[in-house]
Amino acid sequence: MNFFDTLQDATQQERLALFNLPIIRDALEGKVSLHSYRAFLAQAYYHVRHTVPLMMACGARLPSRLEWLRKAVCEYIEDEYGHEHWVLNDIAACGGDKDAVRDGRPGLPIELMVSYLYDLIARDNPVGLFGMVNVLEGTSIALATHAAGSIRERLQLPATAFSYLSSHGSLDIGHMETYRRLMNSLDDPDDQAAVIHASKVVYALYTDMFRSLPRIGEATHAPV
Repeated sequence: MNFFDTLQDATQQERLALFNLPIIRDALEGKVSLHSYRAFLAQAYYHVRHTVPLMMACGARLPSRLEWLRKAVCEYIEDEYGHEHWVLNDIAACGGDKDAVRDGRPGLPIELMVSYLYDLIARDNPVGLFGMVNVLEGTSIALATHAAGSIRERLQLPATAFSYLSSHGSLDIGHMETYRRLMNSLDDPDDQAAVIHASKVVYALYTDMFRSLPRIGEATHAPV
């Protein structure tokens, strides 16, 4: 079995825990409140703004034996640069306060996730950052492909309120093909173990983030 498939098998339990959340099932059926969508965008901003800095830190720490992976990191940085502004613009387009979000702080799951990833790169194995990629891109593809259109229709929002989710869906499909190829070229057992472990940690924290979002009929106190 190639490593990409091994990774998916190793994280199946964590992936199912995420996609079996009531709020994720709601999203896939288009049953999302405006409060919930704004709250999701706010938490997305708080991790998306770290994507490029995390990739830069990862690329700087990769050993020379993984020069081929550093090249891929550079390409990924180019693709991802500035996407946090898409999220802020979406927040404004659906009536939220993007300045309050920009100047605010994430919920605990995202704060812990970002901190964990920086620590992973600095103290452990920087290759583990690709565990984050496995979780975030796989999830965004599912939400964009199966949920964005129906959520937009239900909430009667303009297309400009979905630039992050919709664009990331199509962009990440291409990214995941590249990701599959990169992971299948990763042959060091320690690197593979780092990706699997980080993926499990990020799945757990990302699941906690979604669990904290308000569902239909619930209020939110977040500045969104």
